[in-house]
Amino acid sequence: MQTHLIIGNIFSLLSAICIAVSAVKQSKKDFMYWQIGDTLFGIFCNVALSAYAALVISIVCFIRNLLSYKSKLTKNITYILLILGVIIGAYANNLGIIGWLPIIASGSYTICIYVTKNEQQMRWALAVNMLLWFIHSAYIKAYPSAVCNIVLCFWTLFQVYKNRKQFKKN
Repeated sequence: MQTHLIIGNIFSLLSAICIAVSAVKQSKKDFMYWQIGDTLFGIFCNVALSAYAALVISIVCFIRNLLSYKSKLTKNITYILLILGVIIGAYANNLGIIGWLPIIASGSYTICIYVTKNEQQMRWALAVNMLLWFIHSAYIKAYPSAVCNIVLCFWTLFQVYKNRKQFKKN
């Protein structure tokens, strides 16, 4: 069990680095590029830490991020990914209410990625996403991700505040 925790936390750290880099990117394309890495490492982290709903969601998010990065995320694909994420995530959930947090985070964030091209709105969605993933990561003992998630939640909210005048113009 200890080996799984160590391996899970190594992948958690790599995931945290990718999400941290994505948080400071200005363009949606750069933002999504680094989030592809986040979800890829998240897949391995969730396998190691036996978080099966989060594993399913990480796979769905990986596909979503890749399609968004390539500008191929359509409305129909978005709906399919949302439905698959909720149904398969609910089926795979082995953590009760905690297992639902990644499903909720992913669903709301998927909608935001499809609906907006505005970085400020994406930052709001990312802050909520990070808060939900923080709770989940802390619970499954993915400590690097948990620390990164809460720091990024506050950092993202700071960026929202800092860019609020730009947001009002859009």
